[in-house]
Amino acid sequence: MNCAVLFAFTLSLPMLAQAPATSTDRPITFQGFNAFPLKGSVKAGGAHPYFAVMVAGSGPTDRDWSNPLIPTPSHGGRDIAIWLQAQGIGSLRYDKRFIGSKNPGLDISLDAQVGDIKAALGTARFLPEAKGKKLLLVGHSEGALLSLLAAGDADAVLLLAMPSLSMGKLILAQVRGQLEAAQAPAELSALNLAYLESALKAIRANQELPQAQAGVAPGISALARGLARPESRGFVRDLLDLDPWSMALRLPVPCAMVWGDRDIQTWKPEALPPDFKGTVIQIPEANHLFKRETRSRSGLSGLSGATAYGDSTPMADLSPVAVWLKDLN
Repeated sequence: MNCAVLFAFTLSLPMLAQAPATSTDRPITFQGFNAFPLKGSVKAGGAHPYFAVMVAGSGPTDRDWSNPLIPTPSHGGRDIAIWLQAQGIGSLRYDKRFIGSKNPGLDISLDAQVGDIKAALGTARFLPEAKGKKLLLVGHSEGALLSLLAAGDADAVLLLAMPSLSMGKLILAQVRGQLEAAQAPAELSALNLAYLESALKAIRANQELPQAQAGVAPGISALARGLARPESRGFVRDLLDLDPWSMALRLPVPCAMVWGDRDIQTWKPEALPPDFKGTVIQIPEANHLFKRETRSRSGLSGLSGATAYGDSTPMADLSPVAVWLKDLN
């Protein structure tokens, strides 16, 4: 599911003995939920006591977080894996079950996708690169939300750009922000948001989408149709009202949540639940893929923001995350 309307301090740290950062991967195939074959890539680490399993975000996003909806070549997940390797942490990242599939009857339910995460964690425990290591589950965006459902199988969780609202509320907030950025008239904004709310209500009830009336933007009606596709409607319905904080408050393992302060797709909430005991990090000048973004967040749209998602944009300074990882044991 693609929920996007289209998606500092620096410390000098003593380093553990590490393998040199490299783009070299070892390909792997393993059995996911109900023995469905999944393809992945393994990267060796160093002396850090953890090995990472990485979960990609929404939509047709592969193991490298490459997405055809991003206009320039972008492999943010591969970049994060290389960055983790520089911290001494190896990783397994994998393609979601529907990547490359043309089977409309493929099971892409919530149970199947969470089951794939658990299968990846189970596979990682037997990889030679992870021998003697604990497992760090690294989820990005929608993948962070799904990771909360599989966190009990990991030893620690790193949630990158996690939706801080339920997906239904987040979709409305994203669209509201885009309408404000476009300076749409108030009555037009209200019309479009009302239509989107009615479409989400229809999806929850497994009913046909309402007819888009005059004034509903083509992009809004296209978003509704995408969310209501028959092959993924069940997954969307099960995901819409999951509360990330009710799950986060029950996490049985160490957790860090990380947001970029220029992210227009998911963002750090103004207030955190007082009972949350995990670590919260906000990265300055970082977008949704944790690439460096120097433009003002208020001036960014889905289209303009995506121009900084590509491989040519350097990563933001993730030193605060490195501090958390260094202290993880």
